[in-house]
Amino acid sequence: SNGQGDLFYANLSDLTTIEHNYELIDLEEEIDNLAAKLLTFDFISLDTETTSIDPISAKLVGLSFSVKEGEAFYVPIPKHDTWEGDDFEKALSIVNKFKTLYESDKILKIGQNIKYDMTVLANYGIHLEGKMFDTMIAHYIIAPELRHNMDYLAEIYLNYKTIHIDQLIGSGKKQKSMRDLDPKEVYEYAAEDADVTLKLKNILEKELKEKNLYTLFEEVEMPLVPVLARMEMNGARIDKESLADTSRIFTEKMINIEKEIREEAGQEINISSPKQIGELLFDKLKIDSKPKKTKTGQYVTDEATLQALKSKNPIVEKILDYRGYKKLLSTYIDALPQLENPRPGHIHTSYNQAVTATGRLSSSNPNLQNIPIRDENGKEVRKAFIPDEGEIFFSADYSQIELRLMAHLSQDKNMVEDFNSGHDIHQATASKIFKVDISEVTSDMRRKAKTANFGIIYGISAFGLAERMEVSRSEAKQLIDDYFATYPGVKAYMDKSIEKARELGYTETLFGRRCQLPDINSRNAVVRGYAERNAINAPIQGTAADIIKVAMINIDKRMREMHLRSKMTLQVHDELNFSVVPEEREIVQQLVTSEMESAIKLSVPLFAECGWGKNWLEAH
Repeated sequence: SNGQGDLFYANLSDLTTIEHNYELIDLEEEIDNLAAKLLTFDFISLDTETTSIDPISAKLVGLSFSVKEGEAFYVPIPKHDTWEGDDFEKALSIVNKFKTLYESDKILKIGQNIKYDMTVLANYGIHLEGKMFDTMIAHYIIAPELRHNMDYLAEIYLNYKTIHIDQLIGSGKKQKSMRDLDPKEVYEYAAEDADVTLKLKNILEKELKEKNLYTLFEEVEMPLVPVLARMEMNGARIDKESLADTSRIFTEKMINIEKEIREEAGQEINISSPKQIGELLFDKLKIDSKPKKTKTGQYVTDEATLQALKSKNPIVEKILDYRGYKKLLSTYIDALPQLENPRPGHIHTSYNQAVTATGRLSSSNPNLQNIPIRDENGKEVRKAFIPDEGEIFFSADYSQIELRLMAHLSQDKNMVEDFNSGHDIHQATASKIFKVDISEVTSDMRRKAKTANFGIIYGISAFGLAERMEVSRSEAKQLIDDYFATYPGVKAYMDKSIEKARELGYTETLFGRRCQLPDINSRNAVVRGYAERNAINAPIQGTAADIIKVAMINIDKRMREMHLRSKMTLQVHDELNFSVVPEEREIVQQLVTSEMESAIKLSVPLFAECGWGKNWLEAH
């Protein structure tokens, strides 16, 4: 099995067949005894039962603890609907019995997706401190391409089937909340979570050490968790009026485009229907003699297909524009104001640390990584992100970090020298490829050199380069040949990366993060080609991801040590954003750029560019 399907074990054990001692602890005296007992351990496995999967609004239903495999405790928390009043005070009095335990920096905290528990507890005035071990993140580092939920991990590592939450609360319309159940119905399920997490920790920790991944886990991934939790809780402020204006303008533009398309088509048409668009373009207007079809016989009208047909008829461009506006509206412009909760005017994006193959962070609600930045309309989205009241928006991002890493990893003499000379890298590349003095490089030469620099990192073909530069294939091939003649070390690095991936089946970043490439020896040339490009790029993109994580940890640490009021608010790819108190302006800029530039020592300098403004667009 590739671990993705439901594994079929006839002999999976579960709670009914395994020895266990789970206790419901609901008397005041028992709770005090438990809290005192847990304080004598060097570690605790913890879990929280709550009313919601959104940690920022979730109310506690109960707390689980385990310090020995097969044993666990569940403490129910009195029912409350808000974070104030008598009911809340009762709940708080129980939660606070464990405050010393949660906040002890001597006790290791073990959890599955511990950032969730940390955020939930923060609403009760509790700051989870001490070293942490997150089983979800541990497994992500070991096998980034698999799933990391606890039920799945229990199955593959413990040969064990956990109680499914639907058995307790049902599903669909009849679904109940955890807190509608009697603690007697909940405690075994909840205690099991803490117990299973402890068992998984003991196995995963060994595996991390055996595979030399423990340092990455302990020094990069785990210290990042509280940093992300703080960013999520602070949230980022959005400008609802600006969004409402943009929404009106975009909607009007869509109505006009729709009118124009209708007139040219001479019929009513629903632009959002791929079927109707296909019939219009290929049956009526016949803009392609051999249009592609799907398995069900519909015409293919996706982005790439239409982009390629743009020159055939102006109507295609209009359809693409319409779709562009529609997507921006539904994904960002109209969606952002819906996401504010519970801090008025703020949205709380979720950073996912266990999703991408390369080690980059991803984000959801909203997905910041996908905001289109090159086109004018996408810029409207950035304009809507604003600093907190009376503060300034500050943005810092790594300049050409992937190229700099290529220089470092390949140790190509010329490329290292180009970066260390302080010249503009694309100008320096152009001067070498086109064999002219740096002062004679034209803007066209620089543009071609820049396309080559970035294309080459991704292992782009002559055909791909020709398309991007809008030159003939033979010119593109000549350019690639000249490029590799200029930077022979880069060519050698690329060949070596592919060779190493073939042997090992994975690539590694400078921090030891692995990216699995099972297709590197595939017989299918297309599939293999894709894996080969990844073998070249994954170590570069993955190292860049590791570096910005280290920078975030160090920036957060220093900002807290100095008791600054400014806050880190957003992370996107190689860029960090802040809401800055005016009198901290100089200190934040100095601190952020110096931490970003010293996150790792390479043979070429790291460089962080920064900008200020009254919104994200102005600052970046």
